[in-house]
Amino acid sequence: MSPIVQVEHLGKQYNAPNGPMAVKDVSFEIQKGEIFSLLGPNGAGKTTTISMLSCLLQPTSGTILIDGHSVTKEPKQVKQVIGVVPQDIALYPTMTAQENLLFWGKMYGLSGKHLQDRISKVLTIADLADRANDKVETFSGGMKRRINIAVGLLHDPKVVYFDEPTVGIDPQSRRRILDSIKQLNTHGISVLYTTHYMEEAQELSHKIGIIDHGELIAVGSQEQLTQLVGQHDLVQFEIDPTAANLDATLSALKVINDVDQVTSSPEENLITVQTRNTNAILPQLISQMTETGTPIKSLTIKAPNLESVFLHLTGRALRD
Repeated sequence: MSPIVQVEHLGKQYNAPNGPMAVKDVSFEIQKGEIFSLLGPNGAGKTTTISMLSCLLQPTSGTILIDGHSVTKEPKQVKQVIGVVPQDIALYPTMTAQENLLFWGKMYGLSGKHLQDRISKVLTIADLADRANDKVETFSGGMKRRINIAVGLLHDPKVVYFDEPTVGIDPQSRRRILDSIKQLNTHGISVLYTTHYMEEAQELSHKIGIIDHGELIAVGSQEQLTQLVGQHDLVQFEIDPTAANLDATLSALKVINDVDQVTSSPEENLITVQTRNTNAILPQLISQMTETGTPIKSLTIKAPNLESVFLHLTGRALRD
């Protein structure tokens, strides 16, 4: 069976030939009915990749086929089969949800009863049918994102791109968005989902591509990816934000036998240690932190997950 999305050796260089490469030799496939997540930190190249797959940016190199159509040679056919849910809210705040959907439906070339039926359908998917006649400016951030999703689904696309759709919203709205994506997938819609939230990629995805600095450094199922790190645990220490000797603490932890990686996230007051021998070295980790003047508020031991995969492959925490 041919993949619905086929990306080969994709590259994007701004201000060629001397500008930076935002995306470097990226290749992946999305099968029909599959959820594929691009997981990586901000600035990794996720949005640039989606922009090229959406016919919004011209690739510098490589090929993209969507349902067999080339994004560079057949953009009209590509736009008929893709739905795009961008990071930015593409809505008119003084119009109602219904009016926004009517406007965008006509932009897609829909009309009459078919358009009305599609509006009813996507409002139900967004769980906002009861707010159809309310102005968008009265909606919460999460509700605006859900109507944004409804716009991307109006023309009944075969594949939908979601670009960081849960950034900056409340947990309840986030839950509704994730559930609606899973519901769409049960109806055979393929999904490309970008995120820097490990837990979202783990929950949604059949396959995950880990992207960093414009390069796709690993692709596979969650099980396949976690096998890359073997039996390495992550030991996470929540530390006192007033700790004054963080650099000394990090240096002391890095030289302990069986410590593979040490990273810090000052904004989250976290130190993360990757090790394959947690039980043996945990007392030494705690002792070194105490001796170097970094008080521990709590600690958590995590089995191998996508966060440890990213740390193993890049030497950095996912949200650094």
